[in-house]
Amino acid sequence: MSPLPAITLNPIEHIEGSIRIPGSKSLSNRALLLATLAEGTTRLQNLLDAEDVDHMLDSLKQLGITITQQEGNFYVKGTGGNFPKRQAVCFLGNSGTSMRSLAAALCIAQGDYVLEGIPRMYERPIADLVEGLKTLGANIDYLGQAGYPPLHIHPSSLKGGPVSLAGNTSSQYVSAVLMLAPYALKPVTITIAGRLISKPYVQMTLDIMEQFGVKASYSSDLKSFEIPLARYTSPGDYWIESDASSASYFLAAGAIANKNRDKPVRVEGIGKKSLQGDSQFARVLEKMGAIVHYEDHAIEISGPNKLQGIDIDMNDMPDVGMTLAMVGLFAEGSTTIRNIASWKVKETDRLHAMATELRKVGAGIETGEDWIRVTPPATQQDWKHVNIETYNDHRIAMCFSLVALGGVPVTILNPSCTAKTFPTYFEDFKTLANAV
Repeated sequence: MSPLPAITLNPIEHIEGSIRIPGSKSLSNRALLLATLAEGTTRLQNLLDAEDVDHMLDSLKQLGITITQQEGNFYVKGTGGNFPKRQAVCFLGNSGTSMRSLAAALCIAQGDYVLEGIPRMYERPIADLVEGLKTLGANIDYLGQAGYPPLHIHPSSLKGGPVSLAGNTSSQYVSAVLMLAPYALKPVTITIAGRLISKPYVQMTLDIMEQFGVKASYSSDLKSFEIPLARYTSPGDYWIESDASSASYFLAAGAIANKNRDKPVRVEGIGKKSLQGDSQFARVLEKMGAIVHYEDHAIEISGPNKLQGIDIDMNDMPDVGMTLAMVGLFAEGSTTIRNIASWKVKETDRLHAMATELRKVGAGIETGEDWIRVTPPATQQDWKHVNIETYNDHRIAMCFSLVALGGVPVTILNPSCTAKTFPTYFEDFKTLANAV
């Protein structure tokens, strides 16, 4: 079936009901890699069925990893760090988590590997990670522009020792080295140069490493880490919680378009016990006036008569900062989102893309190097039915579905780009809105 060129959502006045979000992309790819490095077989439950995870699965199979599927679960036969195939070309699309974590993991594989992707991947920087891995003893070449994929990884001995990593471009660099570090020849110590963005993702990495049997020591501010020499061991079963970033659109919809506290929107699969920092997005909506009830593995949400604009630093959860920009369309006053320079090196330049498309809808937009301010359309007549360009970015497509809650239709171009993390997003969104 060819990709759908566009989808138009008609105005949605009210939204209610319950939805279970698919598995977390970040946890899925981390769990796949750690299950591969571990000793024993791991059953992964609720693994995300989407492009980013498919790229990781396909690449691991290219590397000789035995992965089978039965009744919706995936069984990964661990290698103890010994990748069976010593030569492979892995295509990773535009999956940043896959590119960065495999680039690190393959440095212990004593093989000859090429990591490729789509053209946008070749615009996403990776120099800080590569230079850090070289400090630890890796042998890596750039096959195109220096500092960017594609990469050629040669056999080498990962000696370990101290390494300094920049933290202001992507926390995935830190996570990649953390997961690899137990397999170096001597203990690895990591110090972070500058500010570490997306700290909750690094904490997530530390938590899942511990569930696979390796406990790192680290400072309370996540500026330094000590990782012992160890081997991951399979926990047997590992359940992957729902994706908190994907949940943000439904939480936002509930805050915007559900005024019925007796029948709130219920999002299942994340809650008080979530490992993901983006699950804290509900707390941001609470600050804007939303009524939120938390359970261990679910969140219920409804909205006030009018949400209030907010001025907030979203450095720890930049992906849901995009969802917050959409909520700003429905708030009283302006919403300012700060410390989001990382938007510029994601699937597209999200700072430019969000500003451009929000202006089309009728919002007042101001931007700087690392911030955006959203002022909602002044009157209902200022809302516009427009075609939203998605820039082949799944989060742009999902974000702008929320425009339909503003009393006008919205047309999303290339909606199929949501296949990256949430292939059924628009069907699920329309079901919750009773708009099928």
